[in-house]
Amino acid sequence: MGNSKTIIIALGGSIIVPSAGKINVRFLKNFRHLILKFAKRGYRFIIVTGGGKVCRAYQKAAAKIIKVSYEDQDWIGIHATRLNAHLLRTIFKREALLVVLDNPFKKFKKEFLKKSIIIASGWKPGFSTDYDAILLAKRFKVKQIIDAGNIPFVYTKDLLKYKNARAIKKISWKDYRKLVGSKWIPGLPCPIDPIAAKEAQKLKIRAVIIRGTDLKNFERLLSNKKFRGTIIEPL
Repeated sequence: MGNSKTIIIALGGSIIVPSAGKINVRFLKNFRHLILKFAKRGYRFIIVTGGGKVCRAYQKAAAKIIKVSYEDQDWIGIHATRLNAHLLRTIFKREALLVVLDNPFKKFKKEFLKKSIIIASGWKPGFSTDYDAILLAKRFKVKQIIDAGNIPFVYTKDLLKYKNARAIKKISWKDYRKLVGSKWIPGLPCPIDPIAAKEAQKLKIRAVIIRGTDLKNFERLLSNKKFRGTIIEPL
């Protein structure tokens, strides 16, 4: 499976479930159509799902009752990613591996490699699903991941807090890591978490940041055409 036609996508949970109790069915229907279009051309996809608003809702509920440790916040998030992953595995039932990869090192029969789609989820506390995507890139010898979340670029500051935040179209992992720091906190508002960024730099894996719901732009990226987003280079 390790070839230039294997695409790894870290799909943001916030675009799968934009608000608690509301699943973005329209997006998922169109996303499914896009992925199958390229799968028919011989591409293979590994899609890692985030936790999104489901995760946040459960974390906030727990925090209203007791003080919740980072580890327990992470476990809530991990199970939210697994729920989202099973949703995607279901809508890609004919084309996808029958099980969700809840561990990037989980073994499966070689004949399953014939499947054009693998759905993966969160694994264990200490990092986001971005890190799982990087580990899967290493496993399947893929040198690029696509981070498809709810923002179109990496910004100089937190876009939700600062109106003067500027979009960055290209950046090195070294400079990106200066922006996001080195510590993982559950729910950290950055496209690629610090732990994943460190590993990606070490493995020289490139990352592309795009807004996941802009499927026309997504298709341009998959078609190797000019697209709107940020490239993080392994320099």
